[in-house]
Parts: sequence; C-alpha cells; structure tokens
Amino acid sequence: MKKILLIEDNPEILENTAEILSLAGYEVCSVGDGKSGVAKALTFLPDLVISDIMMPGLDGYGVLLLIQKQSALKDVPFIFMTAKTGRSDFRKGMEMGADDYITKPFTDTELLNAVEARFKRAGRTAISEQQPTIPSSVSVTQDPLEILMAGKITNHYHKKQIIFSEGNHPHYLFYVAKGKIKAFKTSEDGKELIVGLYGEGDYLGYTALLEDATYKVTAVAIEDAIIDIISKKVFFELIYTNKAFARQFFRILADNNNKKADHMVELAYDSLRKRVARALILLKTKYDNKSTEKFAIHIRREELANLTGTSTESLIRMLSDFKNEGLISIQNGQIELLNEKKLQNMLN
Repeated sequence: MKKILLIEDNPEILENTAEILSLAGYEVCSVGDGKSGVAKALTFLPDLVISDIMMPGLDGYGVLLLIQKQSALKDVPFIFMTAKTGRSDFRKGMEMGADDYITKPFTDTELLNAVEARFKRAGRTAISEQQPTIPSSVSVTQDPLEILMAGKITNHYHKKQIIFSEGNHPHYLFYVAKGKIKAFKTSEDGKELIVGLYGEGDYLGYTALLEDATYKVTAVAIEDAIIDIISKKVFFELIYTNKAFARQFFRILADNNNKKADHMVELAYDSLRKRVARALILLKTKYDNKSTEKFAIHIRREELANLTGTSTESLIRMLSDFKNEGLISIQNGQIELLNEKKLQNMLN
C-alpha cells in the first residue's frame, strides 16, 4: 500500500482530504503543521508528500526544502495543495523541485488524478532503471514510432494543469494524444509570454532532453488533454540507433528554433495590429480541424494577449477593432475568423 504524508493546517480540509485518499486505498498520515510534517516524514517515510503552502511557522516551501535535504526522502514526489494561484507562486514551487500543484478548491477526481499521475511517473522511472529500454521481443525492423509508444504511460491533464516546469530536469518525452497545450516563459514580475502552441500529434519536452539541460519553458494544458509519457531511455535508444528517427527530431528542433526567431522579430518590429492578426492565423493553422467552413476558437483573452506580447486591455481593444471591420466575429467567448486573407496580409 502506497503511503502519503498529508500536511495541512486547516482541520476540515485535512480531514476531508485524508478521507478521500484513504478510501482510494492509500495509507495516509495527517499532520497539521510544517515542522511536525518534516519530523513525521523521517519516521513515516512516505511515497508521496502533499503539503499546503500557507501555514504558520514553517510554510510549504520550507517543508519542501527540508525534505529535499534528507537522503531518504529527496526523491519522494511532492505536491503542493494551495489556494495561491499566482504565476510567481507556481514558478517558485516548481523551481524548488515540486512535482505538481492542486489548487483549492479541488474535486475528489482532481486530487486522485494528481496523486495517481505522480505514482505512475515514479513507477515508470524505477522500471526504466531496472529493465532493458527496448524489449527483446521487438524486431529491429519495427516502426520506431511503435517502439517509442510501446512502453508509454497515458496521463489525463485538466485545464491549467502543469505538464512540466521551467527549471526542472527532464525525464520524459511527451506526446499530445488529445487537447491543446501552451508553452510559456515567465518574467520576474510574473508576466507570461507564450512561445509555443501544441496540439494532437505534437511532441513536447524533447529540446531539454536533446540539450541535456533543464526546461527553458513551462508547459500547461489550455484545455483537458491526454498526454502519452515516454521514457527518456527509450527515446535516446532510438535516437542513437535509428538515423531516420534522429533526423526527424532534429528537423523538428531546427524548425521550432526558426519559428521562435521569427516570433522574436515580430514582437520587436511588428505593430500590435499585425501581431494580433498573426496570432489568430497561428491558432487556425495549429488547431483547425476543417470540420467547419470558418475557423472559430475559444481562448482566454489573457492567453491571446500573452501570445502577442501585449496587455489584455490592449488585446481586447484590438479584437473590438477587428470585429467592427468585419474581420472576426465574437460570440459566447468564441472568436471566428471571417476574413482570413485580410488577416494573413495585415500590414503594419
């Protein structure tokens, strides 16, 4: 039975959360403050720690820091359970090594999905370290993509759930089976700049793997998504042994680098009007499933502003101008492109 250490200073939340986890078959140890939580971790030796951030005395960040210093606990997955939703809070926790966030209030399903995801990843890491990366039963002539997906773990991510975070070390390759994902960088004052959009059929996280470096961006689900998680060892086995497969990923890497360079030039020299038009065309190119004659998408105005490198207020004013000019329509939050050609050829 997996053991979970739960640290929360609100007695009602502590009791309810412990009950949910116990009913799901986990052995739960509940503690009401950070200092007691760290002390209990040394004797309980949990397989997972879930901790609130805002606690008197020792807060959640301090709990994470002290647990990481213990050799017996440094590899234990850590989830923050918090009402703090600011980007700076997420970034601070992830930079310190937290594995995930659960934002209060949360549902039973959200809690259990987050816990299950952490145990799946931890289990996959242990298996990959002990077993051959590619089964001996796999033919050397087999499609490399079949080999890549043979040992995958499929995870379900909720809207706004973090897939991986800037500053963390990569252990997996991610494949988008369903849903929309954004990759962004965060400034020191907490402002986002979206640097990549991903959809069905796209890979994530390969840049950090190939560079043997930490993630330079944070990836978050824009909507509920299904992600296939692939072992780092399997990925590199194919890179080293299959030239065609290696060329495919290096082409993707080069193409993405070129697109990022173009995006930086646009942010530096293009007018806001042209940047917003380009962003709308990019969304169509990335997510149009051709099911309707005109493309429409529901995207938060804040996210569209982050994609164009402007404020939400300026973005809303520009969308209003486009609507008045008959370039787009906006109904129930959905943006529909009415004149794609004019948007495509927008001048400064």
